[in-house]
Amino acid sequence: MELKGYQRGYLTRKAHGLQPVVHIGKFGVTDEVVAAVDKALEDHELIKVKFVNFKDEKKDLAQEVGVKIDATLVRVVGNIAIYYRHQTDPQKRVVHLPK
Repeated sequence: MELKGYQRGYLTRKAHGLQPVVHIGKFGVTDEVVAAVDKALEDHELIKVKFVNFKDEKKDLAQEVGVKIDATLVRVVGNIAIYYRHQTDPQKRVVHLPK
C-alpha cells in the first residue's frame, strides 16, 4: 500500500505513544522475527519494531521485513521502524486513515 505524505504523518503521530513490540537483535531478521512482526500487525495494525543490533543496516532490513510480511513501512525514526497493515476485518479495525 502506497501512503500519501499526510497519511504517513498521521500514522507516525498515532505510533508516537506505542512501545516497540518486536526487537531485532544479534541474530537479525530470522523467520521467527518475521512471524512475530506479522502476528503483531494482525493483532494491532500499527506497530513499532526496535533495532537493537544491525543499526547501520536498519533501513534495508526494515524494507526487507515489510516486503516479507506485505506491510507498509511508514517510517524509520532513529532505531525504530513503524509498520502499518490495513486490517481487512472492519470489526477489528483500529486505525482509520484519512482519505
